[in-house]
Amino acid sequence: MAAALDLVMPPRCMACGVEVDRTGALCAACWQRISFIAAPHCACCGLPFDYDSGGKDALCGACIAKPPRFDRCRSVFAYDEATRPLILGFKHGDRTENAPGLAQWLARAGGELLRDVDLIVPVPLHRWRLFRRRFNQSALLAAHLGRLSGRVVAPDLLVRRRATARQGGLTRKGRARNVAGAFTPHPAHAGQIKGARILLIDDVFTTGATVGECARVLRRAGAVRVDVLTLARVVKPVAMQAVEAESAP
Repeated sequence: MAAALDLVMPPRCMACGVEVDRTGALCAACWQRISFIAAPHCACCGLPFDYDSGGKDALCGACIAKPPRFDRCRSVFAYDEATRPLILGFKHGDRTENAPGLAQWLARAGGELLRDVDLIVPVPLHRWRLFRRRFNQSALLAAHLGRLSGRVVAPDLLVRRRATARQGGLTRKGRARNVAGAFTPHPAHAGQIKGARILLIDDVFTTGATVGECARVLRRAGAVRVDVLTLARVVKPVAMQAVEAESAP
């Protein structure tokens, strides 16, 4: 069946759209351009270091100055000119067929997190944004990651109870104010949180405001650990500007 479908609709590169040999793959040119994140990096937020600055427990300056509300964050690759088409195509271009391949990358990047998790939880969209977009990209990733890892996925554990403004163009403090109080445990599933080790899934880590607020809510409801796993994360200021201009939560 898959082979017949490939004849009618040949698999396309997840980033640029040229034909490739299998679904969920990148062409050679796009693969070479992607900056995958690996050690050395901050033990907490996963920010990549230019050089080894003290071993696997080393922290970046931001995490030392103000520890995040989550425990650990890991990301697959840097958000930049090479990965922007991949993210935006999946998120806004209806390239949902990329979800299984992207989830495989998440499974590799988040291996250490998945060992200690009870529940995989996507960052929720507000119901009106979900209605317009027709799918929650984080929920799709979480569902496929659950199948790969054998971990329980709780897609409705968190609810975005108010429609927040777009994060693009906001300062770090503005982003935090924008999402403050925006999330709450779903009343029907709140009992799952107490004592649980939770892995939050999102597409892009920019300042950490959204996942930080989700982590705060989960901690307050009794979670013992909240880790974060994203496809991409902003590493350089120029990428931050691109996220603000083009990406919507």
